[in-house]
Amino acid sequence: MKKLFFLVMIFSLFSVASNGQLLKKLKDKIVDKTNQRVDNNENKAIDKGLDKVDPSTQNGSSNNSKNGNNNSGTNTNQSSNTNSSSSQSATPTLTSYKNYDFVPGDKIIFQSNLTDEQAGEIPSQFTLIEGQMDIQNIDGENVIRTIAGPTITFTPRMTNQQYMPEQFTVEFDYKNPKYGLYHMNIDFGHRVYYSGGEDITPGIQFQDGDVMWTLSSDYPAELNEILKKPNTWHHIAIAVNKNVGKVYVDQYRVINVNNLTGKPNNVTFNISGYEDTYIKNIRIAAGGIDIYKTATTDAKIVTHGILFDIDKATIKPESMGTINQIFNVLQKNPSLKYEIDGHTDNTGNSAHNMTLSQQRADAVKAQLVSMGIDASRLTTKGFGDTKPMDTNDTPEGRANNRRVEFVKM
Repeated sequence: MKKLFFLVMIFSLFSVASNGQLLKKLKDKIVDKTNQRVDNNENKAIDKGLDKVDPSTQNGSSNNSKNGNNNSGTNTNQSSNTNSSSSQSATPTLTSYKNYDFVPGDKIIFQSNLTDEQAGEIPSQFTLIEGQMDIQNIDGENVIRTIAGPTITFTPRMTNQQYMPEQFTVEFDYKNPKYGLYHMNIDFGHRVYYSGGEDITPGIQFQDGDVMWTLSSDYPAELNEILKKPNTWHHIAIAVNKNVGKVYVDQYRVINVNNLTGKPNNVTFNISGYEDTYIKNIRIAAGGIDIYKTATTDAKIVTHGILFDIDKATIKPESMGTINQIFNVLQKNPSLKYEIDGHTDNTGNSAHNMTLSQQRADAVKAQLVSMGIDASRLTTKGFGDTKPMDTNDTPEGRANNRRVEFVKM
């Protein structure tokens, strides 16, 4: 009854407004979301009932192991059915990403770099189209803040705003105090809202409990629980290859479509201003690497998908997509041996970079060994900043120089 009264009141307010088409969309959205929340509450009640009779949910034990031990190397993207606290942890680990299969493009064409930006100013690498945004320092790191209020729309500042190839990847980290991913859209042309436009690849709508990209797909139950945790960073990864598109949120692949039309122009972020939102580590890369094909045809594999904490040799969990593919190559080819080479950009002291690159190469080897690869098949070497493959004068060039290579022995 309360639901009905709420809808009647909202529709009464809408009837006196002037923009009929927009209000119809808003009405439909409210109906859908209200129904969805009722359904979600019913499902939660059912789940709780099942938990009481399912002994597998009573022990509360965690199957996670440090540094990804017992990683099967498979890419099923299936999450555990357990309802233990570990399955709903908001803290990503190498183990929680053990089935991740996202691999970024092989040529970075945009990389956000906020290190030298001044707090309170609009980030210089982006064009603000509407709303308000600035730089804020969060936990000692500069990040983008979109400010609560009107809708915020912004896009990377590029000389040519039609810079996207047919095959590309987009990655970024995102958090806010309350609403999860509910109020974010990613478009591939300036404000391609809802329809996508006749000639432009449709945009992605992150909704309450699901994602819409030509089709709708519900988030896994575990991810829905994680998204409820406030002020938690989430890693978003998008991959497009012509008509095929995939979206990942943290370790979960949340949608996979093969009916994309049109062409992408650029990457545009659109955030509804319900609250302040924080974004960092925006990376756009062209192309894609077929690691297995490269391993069988080339003398080395150059990867940009193995990432580390700043100035550390700690592997980021989202690196597991690339590491899993390397693991699969080694597992399928028992005679194959690699030298793992670490490379940095020229930021900082050269001697420090040499040491850091060696430590990072060692960390990758240790991860592969923990997954079951014989240590005798892998050696490591750090090159620091001595072998750049791109300029060190731009954020994109430096990002291309930061890499891990696997050289056949």
